[in-house]
Amino acid sequence: MAIVPISRPWRSGTSYLVLLTLLVAAPLALPAALAAADQPEPSRPLPRTYAPDPREKHFGPLTMLTDGGENAEAYFSYDGRQLVFQTTRPPYSCDQIMVMPVAGGEPRLVSTGRGRTTCAYFTGDDRRILYASTHLAGPDCPPPPDMSRGYVWALYPGYDIFSLDLETQQLVRITATPGYDAEATISPDGRRVVFTSVRDGDLDIYTMDPDGGNVRRLTDTPGYDGGAFFSPDGTQICYRADHPATPEALADYRALLAEHEVRPSHMEIWLMDADGSHQRQITGLGCASFAPFFHPSGRKIIFASNYPDPHSREFDLYLVNLDGSGLEQITFSEGFDGFPMWAPDGETFVFCSNRHDGKPGETNVFVTRWVDEPPPAP
Repeated sequence: MAIVPISRPWRSGTSYLVLLTLLVAAPLALPAALAAADQPEPSRPLPRTYAPDPREKHFGPLTMLTDGGENAEAYFSYDGRQLVFQTTRPPYSCDQIMVMPVAGGEPRLVSTGRGRTTCAYFTGDDRRILYASTHLAGPDCPPPPDMSRGYVWALYPGYDIFSLDLETQQLVRITATPGYDAEATISPDGRRVVFTSVRDGDLDIYTMDPDGGNVRRLTDTPGYDGGAFFSPDGTQICYRADHPATPEALADYRALLAEHEVRPSHMEIWLMDADGSHQRQITGLGCASFAPFFHPSGRKIIFASNYPDPHSREFDLYLVNLDGSGLEQITFSEGFDGFPMWAPDGETFVFCSNRHDGKPGETNVFVTRWVDEPPPAP
């Protein structure tokens, strides 16, 4: 479920939703840094490299891999050499799935080019990609949601999750229940898929085998649970949630859900064990916090939020301990920064941002080398 501000503050479809830090890969050789500029030059070839904001102390040089359109939810392959992402760009009028090299190169279409797609993720052997698509419900882009009652996400009932073989191009449907099935990511060992579904009447988190079998429901609190990712050791799951706290809020949530919509303005980051036990809230920021991902150590979670202003379109990345302490702002660039993920090497880092956009509202994919601060002296 992507969230892309300015032209569209966020759109439905996780979402963040990703992290394979158990597998060890050799550090990637990122392209050499080019001279930083205040504004990008669209005629210049990609990739291009810019200096981060001086306050972004965890980032090395930022390598820009896309330029133009809306590009979001870029997630690493298990070997750390490719990114799969969703993009709206000509000739497509709504999101399709593409793959590109982490070192830079021309993206290639892997989805059908029909309907709307979201939330793509590599399987454990890098031979397949899971993604959600509405193409079986119709070849056209589904209509945008009704904003007459405020900002909402559309939960297109035509979304199902598909598995694509990258070699043979065989596309297999792995969910077939009525209503929304999307936001799929995969455990570090490649054996379990976590996803969001309305199959039991609410927006809840489920796990299943990569072929769609052995489905298990993990959450059952009324409200939205989604955008889930596994921890590096596969024992925990982080996710975003909005559980209405009053009867009025719950009634509003259920009325919107009946119309295949949800209001995403207040979400917090949650944590649970991989079997659904020990569910607990990590943040209490009162804003739209989403796209959580585990730090390679497994002891922290990075996420995007418009904290401290719940009405703002200014989104930044934040890092927090698993007990909710130690909140640290990571990005400071004006506009949107979101969808963070570490590669299996634990150092290469990807996120999506409005920075250096050629036109207001464009969101592009950036890769950098993550720098952890040295521990304090004893």
